[in-house]
Amino acid sequence: MFIQTETTPNPATLKFLPGRDVVGHGPVADFPDAESATRSPLAAALFTIPYVTRVFFGSDFISVTKKEGEWKHLKPAILAAIMEHFTRELPLYESAAADEAEPVYEGETAEIVAQIKELLDTRVRPAVANDGGDIIFKGFEAGSGIVFLHLRGSCAGCPSSTMTLRHGIENMLRHYIPEVSAVEAV
Repeated sequence: MFIQTETTPNPATLKFLPGRDVVGHGPVADFPDAESATRSPLAAALFTIPYVTRVFFGSDFISVTKKEGEWKHLKPAILAAIMEHFTRELPLYESAAADEAEPVYEGETAEIVAQIKELLDTRVRPAVANDGGDIIFKGFEAGSGIVFLHLRGSCAGCPSSTMTLRHGIENMLRHYIPEVSAVEAV
């Protein structure tokens, strides 16, 4: 098994590509700490490696974030954990995750939210997935025009995430959907 690695815009995050589906077409998974990783044998194994602070599963990649240390010292242990997981054909999850309830929108607001989600799914999420992250729609406040997004994977804590939100996502959403006035991370 050959696992490729790629850098991301976040210097504290490295993207690992095992050459096979990780979550495939299923929902991506973000583990911001070791406690949240207990339902995934792979994420739990990665958190046993010193300095690992976040693990993210994308469709065909795994992003790992470190708090300190050199990648040249951490990479061998991370590669070994990923390789062992896939060669032993272990399950990605031990139990199903409880999904968070999404707000319900009605009328014109529901149409605006559908447009926001469509733009995020077709234009934003594929681009940030290339950098080892994900952006999830969390809400829209119709009165103020604010879109709330949750940054995951390498996007969480990335030095350029504010610029991505403000100059990239916010400008695009405002261009296509006049009701949007701002984008905020939650």
